[in-house]
Amino acid sequence: MLEAILYSLAGLVGLAIGGELLVRGAVGIAQKLGVSTLFTGLVIVGFATSMPEMVASVQASLAGSPEIAWGNIVGSNLANTLLILGVSALVMPIALTGTGRRDAVVALGVTLLLWALAWSQLGARWIGFALLAGIFVYIVWRYRHPGAAQLEEDEEDGPSNGLLAGFYFVLGLAILVAGGNALVTGAIDLATIFKVPETVIGLTVVAVGTSLPELAASIAAALRGKSGLAIGNVVGSNIYNILLIGGATMSIAPVALPSDLVGLQMALLTASAVGLLLLLWFARNIGRALGALLLAAFVGNVVLVFA
Repeated sequence: MLEAILYSLAGLVGLAIGGELLVRGAVGIAQKLGVSTLFTGLVIVGFATSMPEMVASVQASLAGSPEIAWGNIVGSNLANTLLILGVSALVMPIALTGTGRRDAVVALGVTLLLWALAWSQLGARWIGFALLAGIFVYIVWRYRHPGAAQLEEDEEDGPSNGLLAGFYFVLGLAILVAGGNALVTGAIDLATIFKVPETVIGLTVVAVGTSLPELAASIAAALRGKSGLAIGNVVGSNIYNILLIGGATMSIAPVALPSDLVGLQMALLTASAVGLLLLLWFARNIGRALGALLLAAFVGNVVLVFA
């Protein structure tokens, strides 16, 4: 058991360090290429911050444990909306200025699509390819229709030297792969030792671990008063998780989603997507009281999952 715990902890640390290096390298490369803030935020940084989830889910699929992969996707989106926004709002109330409204509609749409896939128990490689095509369409659409508000991820955190940025990117990717492999190995062993379904491990341990880069980024954004970054980080990651990571998972392991996800977890995920959409369209801010409520909902769900 000790070995499984050490593998899991090493994997979590690797994902956190690798994710940070990858994001910094990606931002530096984007700055050297001179691409727009919006394109950097949606494509380069958005992809980079989703790499821990991507690596963990792909590793789980290759290891013959798609339950961990899909649990990771659903759990990461719940962690993004409930845990990350909750903690960020507790640190500093988040002002809502219209950023991410259209993206929240997309996030709700793909969440409903995921629920339909889970309910129908469909699993096929063409579905994975269709999801991957969906993220491509989304990126092109947001690039061509940026709207009034733009994401702020790439303002100041990338290395100015192009070679150093490239080194950060490659090193971060290598650490991510190693960390993802260690985390999945440890998670599978823990599930076996404690006789817990692999879906549960994916929903909790793996999901929280792979969400660490988003958590760190959103807390830093809240402290700097960058509401666009805090919100865009959460909404964008939710879309990437379902379309990009879900598409990759279904393409590698074309099997139906675990039946464990059809009930409470997908209902809570959909409710959180609806709630976030309503907040972005009608609320002025996410205060500390609401942040505490979001965090309590996440903790309560974890308790229910293990119960």
